[in-house]
Amino acid sequence: MSKPLRLLLQWLSFFVIFSQFFYASQADLGTATQYSPPYTPSACFGSDSTQFPSSNFFAAAGEGIWDDGAACGRQYLVSCISSISPRACKSGETIQIKIVDRAQTVASKPTRQGTTIVLSNAALAAIADSNAPSLNIDFRQYQYYKD
Repeated sequence: MSKPLRLLLQWLSFFVIFSQFFYASQADLGTATQYSPPYTPSACFGSDSTQFPSSNFFAAAGEGIWDDGAACGRQYLVSCISSISPRACKSGETIQIKIVDRAQTVASKPTRQGTTIVLSNAALAAIADSNAPSLNIDFRQYQYYKD
Protein backbone atom coordinates (compact mmCIF):
# COMPACT_ATOMS: atom_id res chain seq x y z
CA MET A 1 0.00 0.00 0.00
CA SER A 2 1.37 3.39 -0.96
CA LYS A 3 2.13 5.94 1.74
CA PRO A 4 -0.44 8.53 0.48
CA LEU A 5 -3.19 5.91 0.40
CA ARG A 6 -2.29 4.66 3.90
CA LEU A 7 -2.31 8.26 5.20
CA LEU A 8 -5.70 8.89 3.57
CA LEU A 9 -7.15 5.74 5.15
CA GLN A 10 -5.79 6.74 8.57
CA TRP A 11 -7.40 10.17 8.35
CA LEU A 12 -10.65 8.68 7.09
CA SER A 13 -10.68 6.21 9.99
CA PHE A 14 -9.96 8.99 12.46
CA PHE A 15 -12.76 11.12 10.98
CA VAL A 16 -15.30 8.28 11.17
CA ILE A 17 -14.41 7.48 14.78
CA PHE A 18 -14.37 11.16 15.81
CA SER A 19 -17.69 11.89 14.09
CA GLN A 20 -19.39 9.27 16.28
CA PHE A 21 -18.95 11.63 19.24
CA PHE A 22 -21.09 14.28 17.55
CA TYR A 23 -24.34 13.78 15.73
CA ALA A 24 -26.95 16.13 14.33
CA SER A 25 -30.17 15.95 16.26
CA GLN A 26 -33.38 15.94 14.28
CA ALA A 27 -35.31 17.28 17.27
CA ASP A 28 -36.55 20.78 18.00
CA LEU A 29 -36.89 22.58 21.29
CA GLY A 30 -40.15 24.17 22.33
CA THR A 31 -42.59 24.72 25.15
CA ALA A 32 -45.66 22.79 26.22
CA THR A 33 -48.59 23.19 28.53
CA GLN A 34 -51.83 21.27 28.96
CA TYR A 35 -55.53 21.57 28.34
CA SER A 36 -58.50 19.74 29.82
CA PRO A 37 -61.76 18.39 28.40
CA PRO A 38 -63.84 19.11 26.47
CA TYR A 39 -61.49 18.19 23.62
CA THR A 40 -64.19 18.41 20.95
CA PRO A 41 -64.96 19.92 18.60
CA SER A 42 -61.41 20.16 17.28
CA ALA A 43 -60.06 22.25 14.43
CA CYS A 44 -58.76 19.13 12.71
CA PHE A 45 -61.50 16.53 12.98
CA GLY A 46 -64.58 18.27 14.39
CA SER A 47 -66.57 16.10 16.79
CA ASP A 48 -65.28 12.75 15.49
CA SER A 49 -64.33 10.76 18.60
CA THR A 50 -62.16 8.37 16.58
CA GLN A 51 -59.60 11.16 16.17
CA PHE A 52 -58.16 10.43 19.61
CA PRO A 53 -55.51 7.71 19.97
CA SER A 54 -56.30 4.97 22.49
CA SER A 55 -53.38 6.14 24.65
CA ASN A 56 -55.04 9.59 25.04
CA PHE A 57 -51.68 11.10 24.10
CA PHE A 58 -52.74 13.92 21.80
CA ALA A 59 -52.21 17.65 21.51
CA ALA A 60 -53.15 20.95 19.95
CA ALA A 61 -50.56 22.59 17.71
CA GLY A 62 -49.25 26.04 18.53
CA GLU A 63 -48.88 28.54 15.70
CA GLY A 64 -45.22 27.62 15.19
CA ILE A 65 -46.11 24.12 13.99
CA TRP A 66 -49.76 24.59 12.90
CA ASP A 67 -48.72 25.08 9.25
CA ASP A 68 -52.15 26.24 8.04
CA GLY A 69 -53.74 23.01 9.25
CA ALA A 70 -51.17 20.66 7.72
CA ALA A 71 -50.22 19.67 11.30
CA CYS A 72 -53.52 17.80 11.69
CA GLY A 73 -52.78 14.12 12.20
CA ARG A 74 -49.03 14.59 12.47
CA GLN A 75 -47.37 12.62 15.21
CA TYR A 76 -44.50 13.79 17.38
CA LEU A 77 -42.19 12.20 19.91
CA VAL A 78 -42.11 14.50 22.94
CA SER A 79 -39.98 14.52 26.07
CA CYS A 80 -39.67 16.98 28.93
CA ILE A 81 -36.34 18.78 29.32
CA SER A 82 -37.11 21.18 32.17
CA SER A 83 -39.77 23.21 33.91
CA ILE A 84 -39.98 26.19 36.23
CA SER A 85 -41.26 23.68 38.78
CA PRO A 86 -38.33 21.80 40.34
CA ARG A 87 -38.06 18.11 39.41
CA ALA A 88 -41.25 18.26 37.32
CA CYS A 89 -39.88 16.25 34.39
CA LYS A 90 -40.01 12.46 34.41
CA SER A 91 -36.50 11.56 33.38
CA GLY A 92 -36.18 9.33 30.33
CA GLU A 93 -39.88 9.44 29.41
CA THR A 94 -40.77 10.04 25.76
CA ILE A 95 -44.29 9.80 24.39
CA GLN A 96 -45.81 9.75 20.93
CA ILE A 97 -48.61 12.28 20.48
CA LYS A 98 -51.01 13.04 17.64
CA ILE A 99 -52.01 16.59 16.68
CA VAL A 100 -55.81 16.84 16.76
CA ASP A 101 -56.42 20.56 17.24
CA ARG A 102 -55.12 24.12 16.96
CA ALA A 103 -54.03 25.73 20.22
CA GLN A 104 -55.62 29.09 19.34
CA THR A 105 -59.07 27.57 18.92
CA VAL A 106 -59.31 24.79 21.53
CA ALA A 107 -62.64 24.50 23.35
CA SER A 108 -60.88 24.44 26.73
CA LYS A 109 -58.19 27.09 27.20
CA PRO A 110 -54.64 25.88 27.86
CA THR A 111 -52.93 26.65 31.17
CA ARG A 112 -50.57 28.99 29.30
CA GLN A 113 -50.87 30.77 25.93
CA GLY A 114 -48.26 30.87 23.17
CA THR A 115 -46.66 27.46 23.60
CA THR A 116 -45.43 25.18 20.84
CA ILE A 117 -47.67 22.26 21.81
CA VAL A 118 -50.66 22.03 24.15
CA LEU A 119 -50.81 18.49 25.51
CA SER A 120 -53.82 16.55 26.73
CA ASN A 121 -53.86 15.96 30.47
CA ALA A 122 -52.82 12.32 29.98
CA ALA A 123 -49.94 13.23 27.67
CA LEU A 124 -48.48 15.84 30.01
CA ALA A 125 -48.84 13.57 33.05
CA ALA A 126 -46.86 10.86 31.22
CA ILE A 127 -43.74 13.05 30.89
CA ALA A 128 -44.03 15.47 33.83
CA ASP A 129 -45.77 16.39 37.04
CA SER A 130 -49.31 17.34 36.02
CA ASN A 131 -49.13 20.43 38.26
CA ALA A 132 -46.28 21.94 36.24
CA PRO A 133 -47.56 25.16 34.60
CA SER A 134 -45.37 24.75 31.50
CA LEU A 135 -42.52 22.64 30.21
CA ASN A 136 -39.50 23.02 27.99
CA ILE A 137 -39.67 20.10 25.59
CA ASP A 138 -37.70 18.25 22.98
CA PHE A 139 -39.94 17.18 20.10
CA ARG A 140 -39.50 15.64 16.70
CA GLN A 141 -41.94 14.60 14.06
CA TYR A 142 -42.52 10.86 14.01
CA GLN A 143 -42.68 9.35 10.55
CA TYR A 144 -44.71 6.19 10.36
CA TYR A 145 -45.41 4.16 7.29
CA LYS A 146 -48.34 1.86 6.67
CA ASP A 147 -47.82 -1.25 4.56
